[in-house]
Amino acid sequence: MLDKKSFREEAHKLVDWMADFYENIEDYPVKSQAQPGDIIGQLPTIPPEKGESFTQVFKDFENIILPGMTHWQSPNFHAYFPGNSSYSSVLGEMLTATLGAQCMIWETSPAAAELEELMINWLKPLMSIPDSWTGCIQDTASTATLAALISAREQKTNWSINQSGFDTQKLRFYCSSETHSSIDKAVKVLGAGVDNLVKVAVDDHLAIIPEELERMIKEDLDSGYIPCAVVAAVGTTGTLAVDPVEAIGKICQKHDVWLHVDAAYAGTALMLPEYHYLIQGIDKADSLVFNPHKWMFTNFDCTVYFVHDAESLIKTFEILPEYLKTSTRGKVKDYRDWGVPLGRRFRALKLWFVIRDFGIEGIQTRLREHIGYAEWFAEQVESSKDFEIVITPILNVVCFRFNPGGQEESKLDELNASLVAGINASGDAYLTHTKIKGKYALRMVIGQTYVQKKHVEKAWNLIKNLA
Repeated sequence: MLDKKSFREEAHKLVDWMADFYENIEDYPVKSQAQPGDIIGQLPTIPPEKGESFTQVFKDFENIILPGMTHWQSPNFHAYFPGNSSYSSVLGEMLTATLGAQCMIWETSPAAAELEELMINWLKPLMSIPDSWTGCIQDTASTATLAALISAREQKTNWSINQSGFDTQKLRFYCSSETHSSIDKAVKVLGAGVDNLVKVAVDDHLAIIPEELERMIKEDLDSGYIPCAVVAAVGTTGTLAVDPVEAIGKICQKHDVWLHVDAAYAGTALMLPEYHYLIQGIDKADSLVFNPHKWMFTNFDCTVYFVHDAESLIKTFEILPEYLKTSTRGKVKDYRDWGVPLGRRFRALKLWFVIRDFGIEGIQTRLREHIGYAEWFAEQVESSKDFEIVITPILNVVCFRFNPGGQEESKLDELNASLVAGINASGDAYLTHTKIKGKYALRMVIGQTYVQKKHVEKAWNLIKNLA
């Protein structure tokens, strides 16, 4: 068992290993090459009776666990959306783990609550969020969206469902067919039933058609339903499609419907003034979520949730047992009332470290580099006779496919599925796919913290050679 002395010794070794890992991360396959059962098959089926040496534990980590890891921090990772980290974020997370604080209310760690409040205040003007809004840090966008939709449910029903449960209320929620699956899950969890999640038609850019949204709301009103909330995506999961927040906001105000903006990934682009147009009309919304743990160099988990009316949020979630009553209640922000969990990690610390380490200028420079690399990649695709862009790129995501000509659509799907499988099996890069209007397309996401143009060039050469 580790004691103070051995903890110090092993911790120093671990930090050296961590620095070496980042320095040599490109030597590892980006996507784990493990097959199902490979990892668990090498581990004992029962825990040890007596404690083992840390040396042995770490040896097993290197020999068994590490080969089963996909390296999201590799600059050759271009799949899904990035789950970024950075040196400063890792150091902040180390301190968070060391402090081991349970930051549920101000009393349990005043610095955690007040630093969280400061991070919200820092981000609002940078991201063109209305000054009258406030917010908090949640674990994931799924949790923040659930909080938003439960708040919408309670506000719409005068907080009756929290008190008495569903009765005859027939609440309806709206999003596009391109919206993240967390919306479906949230509607299930909050008790409305996924049958009451209405998927609105999209245009050629895969963004919600406002006229279709209003038509569906009116139809639901005529049928006795209660329109409750709309989720507008600023950056859908598949293609980064952007729903028109301004037009949707006007419809929501007209029909007294909560508007939640899901900017989980693309919201980081709001750190760039030239992309503030993405949320034009945000003053007509009720809440917005974005994830610094995706594209803002802050390791998982760290989700920022902005809300127009904090009182509605608190009224929805507050519960005050005797053991949580404090003399400071009402004078401070007790964030355990701002969402689902009672327990809360000190997430603001690593975000604070990152912003201070990079500086706003450094963050903006890195984001613009990533967008520039994506523009270069799109140019390569467009200039190649055997490849094509499937949908107009936005920010740092390019959706494309191999199309050598003369092939049926079904054959093209097979070719591209085989291509992405070959890319990932090589270990030299990792891409994922999506379906766009029925077409199988590869997604090239260029957003890893330390990615450089040479890595994008390497990926393009690999793609061409395998194709």
